[in-house]
Amino acid sequence: MWKCEPVVGASLDVAEATALYRASTLAERRPVADVERFTRMLAGANLVITARVDGRLIGIARSVTDGAYVTYLSDIAVDVEFQRRGVGRDLIRATREAAPRAKLVLLSAPAAVDYYPHIGFTRHESAWTLDALG
Repeated sequence: MWKCEPVVGASLDVAEATALYRASTLAERRPVADVERFTRMLAGANLVITARVDGRLIGIARSVTDGAYVTYLSDIAVDVEFQRRGVGRDLIRATREAAPRAKLVLLSAPAAVDYYPHIGFTRHESAWTLDALG
């Protein structure tokens, strides 16, 4: 059984996190090859929940939150070997418990669009994005 617990993003082992992002397929949509940028992504998140089995990192929920109004769940990654077992649901539960008064917001990967309503999320039609400057 896995154990979910909060960690400091800057304390994560970047190589271990990179391996998880690759094992979850999230690396296809994140800059894991740019080690400096990926390291800053991990360190900049002020709410990080990890899931481990026997010390092995099998899941991560990486968020930015004010703890009062909104939590932006920017990454949720679960090793494909452990998907469809409730790890993602537990990571989301632990994220909500860490900031219980804040609304949880995320942008879904195209393949996961149908998953989130299944666990209680409501679709929001007015999300907008701007690409990075550099």
